[in-house]
Amino acid sequence: MADLTTNTLSDLPMLRPRPTDSHKGDYGKVLLVGGSRGLSGAIALAGMACLRSGAGLVTLGVPDVCLDVVASFEPSYMTVPLPCDDRGRLSVAAQEHLAELADTATCIACGPGLGRSQRVTDLVAWMYEVLPQPIVFDADALFALSERFDRLDDPSGPRILTPHLGEFKRLVEDDLLDRDKAELFAAQLAMSRRMVILLKGHETVITDGRRSVHNHTGNPGMATGGSGDVLTGIIAALLGQGLAPFDAARLGSHVHGLAGDLAAAQLGTTSMIASDIVAQLPVAFLDLERAGDGMAESAGRPDE
Repeated sequence: MADLTTNTLSDLPMLRPRPTDSHKGDYGKVLLVGGSRGLSGAIALAGMACLRSGAGLVTLGVPDVCLDVVASFEPSYMTVPLPCDDRGRLSVAAQEHLAELADTATCIACGPGLGRSQRVTDLVAWMYEVLPQPIVFDADALFALSERFDRLDDPSGPRILTPHLGEFKRLVEDDLLDRDKAELFAAQLAMSRRMVILLKGHETVITDGRRSVHNHTGNPGMATGGSGDVLTGIIAALLGQGLAPFDAARLGSHVHGLAGDLAAAQLGTTSMIASDIVAQLPVAFLDLERAGDGMAESAGRPDE
């Protein structure tokens, strides 16, 4: 049973200050895989969030039919066209291209806007089992994993899964799980499968089976399409900058919720959309940096 604590500012993992002579290659080459016809915005949101969370280089591998749409959202990430089927979803032929892209990637995220098909399931299962980089699986990638989950017990690298309660129920094939039992099950599953699970929702829980923390940032305005895609991009960026999977999930959840709280303070919870969370990420990271500096300064003061 994992020890349950709270994601407090005083014990959050933090990014290290950037040396003056650093370059973009020092902060991760992140590969995001997703998108399909009609779902281009999801992977674009993940890409924008990844950039705003400090990743040095961000590449989006997307179906060739929606590359121009995805590229139009943001000029600062790169896009690579991948083979797709007649409905605009990645095909099995994309595997060879993804293997080449993964060779130069620090970490990977898969799922936003991916769509669902047997070929997509095959592709996601291959990524889960074979690729050695840390990978974040979200959204439609979680659906794909649920189709094969009983056989996917020996991944080649660190894995972070970010389901909401409904996705987690599908993953473990138990429709009767309530939130409390799901949190216990998530810890057991994370331990047995050697992964990190971030169970989204009110007071998101992050667990690796040995440790579990609840996150307390965030608000109901974040219950909007695309919010989870933003979280995926944030976590991937933190992995790319060298944080361990559990720490990347912890800090990512906190920053995601903090950016959402900043957006809600400006816009209210009714009208918030996912891109508002992305827009507040710079302020959220700046607030964290200032808080970290303040704690370091206080720790260095002699007792009066």
